[in-house]
Amino acid sequence: MTPAPRTQDPLDETFWSYCRRRELRFQRCEGCGVWRFLPRYMCAQCGSPEFTWSESRGRGVLYTWTVIHQAMHPAFAQDVPYVAAVVELEEGVRLATRLTACDPGDLRLGLPVRLAFRDLGEGVFAPWFELVESTVEETAAP
Repeated sequence: MTPAPRTQDPLDETFWSYCRRRELRFQRCEGCGVWRFLPRYMCAQCGSPEFTWSESRGRGVLYTWTVIHQAMHPAFAQDVPYVAAVVELEEGVRLATRLTACDPGDLRLGLPVRLAFRDLGEGVFAPWFELVESTVEETAAP
């Protein structure tokens, strides 16, 4: 079984509670409108402590990635090799995640991705991503 995230802060717990409902939500500053992740108590842009949890559209681009060949936890042994990635979402936040259903040799910076929640078991869903299919077909063309 894949280990579930361990939260120690109420803001982290709120993020994961939305994920359990298959909603990708990030804090959005009520002072200046900036989206932010990791969750925090004050806006780094304007210093406001006021925010709302706004739903992401779940679309973005591949910002960077690496291919994992050695599992650092037994639960991931069957997955290697897999792609650990950072995606930059349309809202401006960057999220460390997994990229699924892709050939690492086909990856390029800036490829469009979309949200594909992964069931980790026991009611926990992780925000993983996949390539937008039309992009994979276009990049495979000569």
